[in-house]
Amino acid sequence: MSQQEQNAYILGTEAAELHRLGLQHQVWASEAHKGWKLAGFTDGQTILDLGCGPGFCTKELGYVVGQTGKVIGVDKSEAYINFLNDIKDKYNLPIEAQYADFNDMQLKDNSLDGVYCRWAMAWIPNVEEVLAKVYKALKPAAKVVFHEYYDWSLLQTSPESPNLKKAIKQALQTFYDSEGTVDIGKHLPKIFDDLGMKILSQRPMNKLATPDKLDWQWPRTFFQIYFPKVAEAGYLTNDEVKNALAELEVLGTNPNATILTPQMVEVIAQK
Repeated sequence: MSQQEQNAYILGTEAAELHRLGLQHQVWASEAHKGWKLAGFTDGQTILDLGCGPGFCTKELGYVVGQTGKVIGVDKSEAYINFLNDIKDKYNLPIEAQYADFNDMQLKDNSLDGVYCRWAMAWIPNVEEVLAKVYKALKPAAKVVFHEYYDWSLLQTSPESPNLKKAIKQALQTFYDSEGTVDIGKHLPKIFDDLGMKILSQRPMNKLATPDKLDWQWPRTFFQIYFPKVAEAGYLTNDEVKNALAELEVLGTNPNATILTPQMVEVIAQK
């Protein structure tokens, strides 16, 4: 795997992360569809899936726009774009998969009826610049639906476990120390307003996961994949990771345990 591919995603693009993204999509798919419905995404439109990853949302948007529409999926992971192209061919969907960094993506002016973006703006340093580029590609009255973090620090477990609590804190610290703004969701309304867009709605989204529900597997698999990377970056020791993950498994045997996920927000805006 090339260094560029290794750096494409904060959690990597290996098979385990592909599986995690699929599970994550199952947990959040209903929220995506709700946002698309609120924005009026429909047959015949051209929709941009910005930061599409392996294309779980891109595929479903392909059915939303139908054969007379088009979905443009943009991602900087070559492996994920190849995966999306396989989906496109297998299901005969109107998808254009574009392997590109947001800075280099090719979008025609006044060509898009809508944009969907989920957890992609949190990891880049130049959100305003990228969204200005997207704005130029929007048709008049086009709508955008963004799902981003509003407050990642709210992630917590009950009951608390010392090693797990520390690992969560250190994971957040890696985000604070990165080039992006992890809680970019709270800043999106101003960015869209500065572009001259109208904010149509803001909707909070979070989940209180319990061990008996699929929602639990979303933070669980995130911890399993990301904590070792936090250790590789020097924010935890390998023993601390081992102990945190052990506490996580014990927590999962408690039917009354909960994990409060980070606070998300949906922002819908119109050109």
